[in-house]
Amino acid sequence: MRSFRSDLAVEAHALSGGSDVPGVRMEQLKLGELTETVVEIVDDRGAAALGKPCGRYVTLESDGLAGPETELLQVAEDRLAHTLAGMLPELGSVLVLGLGNRRITADSLGPRTIDGVLVTRHMRENTPVPLKGRLRSVSAVAPGVLGVTGLETAEMVQGLVEHTKPDAVIAVDALAARETCRICTTLQISDTGIQPGSGVGNHRLGLNEETLGVPVIAVGVPMVVYASTIVRDALDLLSEDMPADGTDHTAALDSMVDRVVERRLGDLVVTPREVDERVTQMARLLSGGLNRALQSRLAAEEIPALLN
Repeated sequence: MRSFRSDLAVEAHALSGGSDVPGVRMEQLKLGELTETVVEIVDDRGAAALGKPCGRYVTLESDGLAGPETELLQVAEDRLAHTLAGMLPELGSVLVLGLGNRRITADSLGPRTIDGVLVTRHMRENTPVPLKGRLRSVSAVAPGVLGVTGLETAEMVQGLVEHTKPDAVIAVDALAARETCRICTTLQISDTGIQPGSGVGNHRLGLNEETLGVPVIAVGVPMVVYASTIVRDALDLLSEDMPADGTDHTAALDSMVDRVVERRLGDLVVTPREVDERVTQMARLLSGGLNRALQSRLAAEEIPALLN
């Protein structure tokens, strides 16, 4: 069977045998139209099976997230804030990273998200009296990508962490999915950190507790899928319509995908044409959830007032 890369633990879990994967626990909760799935990799067996570090991966998904359903988006923001709050230290400062390339729409989720994050680190000495003791210290930065800055993201972030000494880091990034239907309909939150560029095969030094010395929470939304995945799925559907003669066509289909797509185009990734609108909506959802989780002592209506 051909292997497919995906940043989503829920997809890796499904491709590794479903509910009976050793070293992995999974539970699912339905919240109206929103589905929350928790995949917990508890030991090395699970890490090897899913190809991901041990830790907790929470997925929020609904087809409606790609549309204008305000009520559903609010539910997703509520659950995102709740999940993040459970992973963050109760007190202490937080550094938010917007990973990705602002110049490429499908990779601009991180930078666009931090545009809407309430930053407060600079306000410590000038905090208005009504807010004294209620603001968490938050800083945010979009470090750019190696091809633009000439600097490894991890190098820049290590310097920032060493200088500002946050108690936790949140990294926001665009992800790659296995299924086209997950683009802008799925959010993943994990306590394992992140490896910038891993979804598109561009492996960089990871951002995690081991490299930064503080807990790192990763938040992401799938923005692209591999062209080879789309072709393979189409061929699978075609093979289902073939007469049942008992022949296993898997090897032939894999060979066809390799010849048609990967040898000519390499690791081509695909994103929808309305990606700009979708990225904007997802960035707004993520920044809203981040602000509520980070500033849990503020009322919901106070945060927009401080942002403006």
